[in-house]
Amino acid sequence: MDIQMLADEVPVEGEHSLEGVDFITSGEQYLTFLLSDEQYAVDILCVEEIRSWENPTRIPNSPSYIKGVINMRGIIVPIVDLRMKFNIGEAIYCDTTVVIVLTVETEEKTRTIGFVVDAVSDVLNVEENEIKPAPVFGGCVPQAYLDGLVNVGEKVVTILNVKTLQAVEKHQIN
Repeated sequence: MDIQMLADEVPVEGEHSLEGVDFITSGEQYLTFLLSDEQYAVDILCVEEIRSWENPTRIPNSPSYIKGVINMRGIIVPIVDLRMKFNIGEAIYCDTTVVIVLTVETEEKTRTIGFVVDAVSDVLNVEENEIKPAPVFGGCVPQAYLDGLVNVGEKVVTILNVKTLQAVEKHQIN
């Protein structure tokens, strides 16, 4: 194969357009997922990886919603079951159960934690003005974890605050 023939096949910038591809020019993107029958979302820029469910290594004396840890390319990643953390029904692990690994960088450190969810749904494009404040009425998800709500068709998607999700709470050993 001639190198010049290969070079001639490489498109020049602006020469070709990608039809049918919807490029995002404004707004935010969120990864949506299911917990029970409810849809939730997290900032897609914090999503490191989506992994299939695997039993993590248990950590003695950890809260029940901490399922354990996994080794992800040399990084020890705690695994939190969001359904158990928020008391949303019983945690059942099946073929659609996945772990969404989220990474948040702060000035002090980078924290990576995996969150068990029932299934990943979609990527949601949202304009900032479409996000409504979450009402304060004492639902199953504490107010501190909520960034807001957004209407998507007939459904309401709850947007979770990734930094608050990753805050490590003090645990009392019984």
